[in-house]
Amino acid sequence: MSNSQERYARTAGVAAVAGVGHTDWSEDYRRVRAGEKPFDSYGYAAKAFSRALEDAGIDRSEIDGLIVGPTTAYERMGEILNIDPRWGGQADAVQAMFQAVLAIHSGMAEVVALVYGNDQRSAAVQYGGPEAMGGGAFLSYVYHSPWGLTSQGALYALMFQRYQELWGVTDADLGQVAVGQRQWACLNPNAIMRKPLTLDDYLAANYIAAPLRLNDYCLINDGGVALIVMSAERARRTCRKPVYIKGLGRADLNHHATSLGPRLIDFYRPAQQKAAEQVYAAAGVGPKDIDALLVYDSFSPHIFFALEGFGFCGQGEGARFIAENGIGVGGKLPVNTHGGHLSESYMQGWNHQVEAVRQLRGEEGDRQVKNCRHVQYVSDVAGKAMSIIYGN
Repeated sequence: MSNSQERYARTAGVAAVAGVGHTDWSEDYRRVRAGEKPFDSYGYAAKAFSRALEDAGIDRSEIDGLIVGPTTAYERMGEILNIDPRWGGQADAVQAMFQAVLAIHSGMAEVVALVYGNDQRSAAVQYGGPEAMGGGAFLSYVYHSPWGLTSQGALYALMFQRYQELWGVTDADLGQVAVGQRQWACLNPNAIMRKPLTLDDYLAANYIAAPLRLNDYCLINDGGVALIVMSAERARRTCRKPVYIKGLGRADLNHHATSLGPRLIDFYRPAQQKAAEQVYAAAGVGPKDIDALLVYDSFSPHIFFALEGFGFCGQGEGARFIAENGIGVGGKLPVNTHGGHLSESYMQGWNHQVEAVRQLRGEEGDRQVKNCRHVQYVSDVAGKAMSIIYGN
């Protein structure tokens, strides 16, 4: 075991998710489309937080750590939720879980609330163009604004177009992702898109940025998510059904990042492979032990890159793996069993964490994965390859 694997192994099993909560995404979507705006980002977050507390069966006074999503201010969120933690910060979904585990492992906190709210649809937030997210220079893709290449969809279209040329992958191969995830969404009462999607339907849709079509894009939506994470020892004593964080893994590719090198040259694969080594060593499992795979899917090509980068199949074999094994209902490797960002709701990876917990609790009804013991989450956004393995 390498030094990095040993370091991550020390955090294995030290923390557990005790409670989850979220807003009603399909209803949030309907109301915004009708011109209503029931909440701002903080309101959505507060509603999700209240539900997570109830699910965990604890009082807010027990929380001594707070991590908020990047769409809200940490201090203001603490004020609204009436929490004065001894440890806290701001992070995206996967980094928030990492930070919570590390805080618990180091003794900085024992019960950490992870809280996210976003009014991105009703606020008409731009994720492309020179004013993307306010034109913030902290976003690497905004550096391309003089050339007009700031759309995230266009970046992934360019990335997947090269992948197609290298491996002979067709548009129909890519369509397997959207079709498979829609099968799961059809069984999910919280999903926005529940109408069945056939491969013919997929191919008949317009290109948005070739080779990506309409159903390759995520569903921008308002909503909120919250999770309560606590020490494993405390969770065993106090929680009805804790879900343990069995392993973490991370590797970043920053060299040439703003010239798109990590995306276009290697599809993030070197970072994914390092993160895979860490997370599997920490959890003591491998790809064959994963019962359900949850992948950050702002666009459908993420699934191909995750399958190959994390060892579920070889380089360039993603299309064949999906065709032979299946990722939808009845498939050998269930992927994004809630419908993911493509069909459930775009909650920037936070809804994937909720799905992992509920699958391992056995609460998902018609879409429950049988004998579910290990669920892996994978994220490869902007060169940060990160992964979490949840387990019972």
